Amino acid sequence: MTFAPEVVAAVLAHMNDDHTDDNLLIAHAFGLPEATAATMTGLDGEAGLWQVTGPTGDAELRVPWPGAPITERAEIRREIVVLYDQACVRLGREPRPH
Repeated sequence: MTFAPEVVAAVLAHMNDDHTDDNLLIAHAFGLPEATAATMTGLDGEAGLWQVTGPTGDAELRVPWPGAPITERAEIRREIVVLYDQACVRLGREPRPH
């Protein structure tokens, strides 16, 4: 499932403007624990995509949505929140309220 470009652009702007720490937290929890920066660069019905910088350079990180593939714009927020919550659990951090 591919979302409309304006939907993807809005989600990316929100994540990269308002949730930079969450992007990095997700990168740390889902495969790149030494990351120093992470930017959400895309998404589709199957996963979110981040460009991650670490000590050995840049890498792409694709993290599947936890619930299942998604098809609706409203599901994007839900799945990103679940990723954030799962990242907090994996890293032993207290998630903030949503």
